[in-house]
Amino acid sequence: MDALTRKSYELRRDIIEMVYKSGAGHVGGDLSVADILTVLYFRVMNVSPEKMEDENRDRFLLSKGHCADALYCVLGERGFYDVKEAIETFSGFGSRFIGHPNTEVPGIEMNSGSLGHGISVGVGMALAARMDRKSYRTYVVLGDGEMAEGSNYEGMMAAGHYRLDNLCATVDLNRLQISGTTEQVMNSASLAAKFREFGWNVIEVADGHNCGMLAEAYEKAEAFKGKPSAVIAHTVKGKGVSFMENQISWHHGVMTREQYETAVKEIEEVLQ
Repeated sequence: MDALTRKSYELRRDIIEMVYKSGAGHVGGDLSVADILTVLYFRVMNVSPEKMEDENRDRFLLSKGHCADALYCVLGERGFYDVKEAIETFSGFGSRFIGHPNTEVPGIEMNSGSLGHGISVGVGMALAARMDRKSYRTYVVLGDGEMAEGSNYEGMMAAGHYRLDNLCATVDLNRLQISGTTEQVMNSASLAAKFREFGWNVIEVADGHNCGMLAEAYEKAEAFKGKPSAVIAHTVKGKGVSFMENQISWHHGVMTREQYETAVKEIEEVLQ
C-alpha cells in the first residue's frame, strides 16, 4: 500500500472514532472525501502549522462544511493540533471543534457550511492573490448535492471570466445527499459540461479514492494556465466501511457499538 492510501485509511479510522464518540457528524460524506483531503494536505498544498501566517500559504475552503469532522481529523494529522483533542471533544459543550469549520481552529481559513459559498469566496481569494502578486493557490472542495445552489454558478462564471488559473475546485461526486440521490433531488448532471461552459479546465477522476489518480489530477490543474481548474472526483459515499457504502442512511447516521466495532475492524484490515 502506498503512503497516501495508508494515510487516507488512518484518516478514516480517526473519523469513525470521532463520529462514534460524539454521536454526531456526517460520516458518509467524510469517508467519501477522505482521499481528496489526504492528497491535498499531504501531497499538493503548500500548508503547514509553521506557515499559518505565511502570506503565500495555499488557501483551502471546505464548501461542504457539514463534513468538518473529516477536515478536523486531517488538520490534526497534519500537525496543526493534537488530533486526539478533536476526536475527544467534537460537538461537545465548549469545544472549538463544532459541527462546521470555524476559524477558532488552527488551519481553517473561513467559517463554512452554508452551502454554495465556497467557489465565490475562492474567487475572491484567487483574485486577491493576483492583485497582490502572491504565489498561493486556492483550493475549494464541494459536495455534488450543493451544486444545486445558484451561487455556485455565479462564482463559476466569475472565475472563468477572470481566468483564475490559481483556483482549483474539486467536486466530491458521491451522488447522494440527505434527502435522496442528487438525480432525484435536483439533477445536476453533466457537471463537467457546466464547468466547461463557464470557461474552466475540467479534469475527471474516474476513481476519486485512488490517491495516485488524484495527485496526477492536481498536478495537471496546477500546470494548466489561463483557466481555473475543476477536478470532478467520482466517489462512493461511506467508502471504506462496507455497510455504509452507497447507503443514504449514512449521510448523517449514528453507529451502534456493534457497527462501530465492525467499521474499525474493516479499516484495520486494510491497514495491516
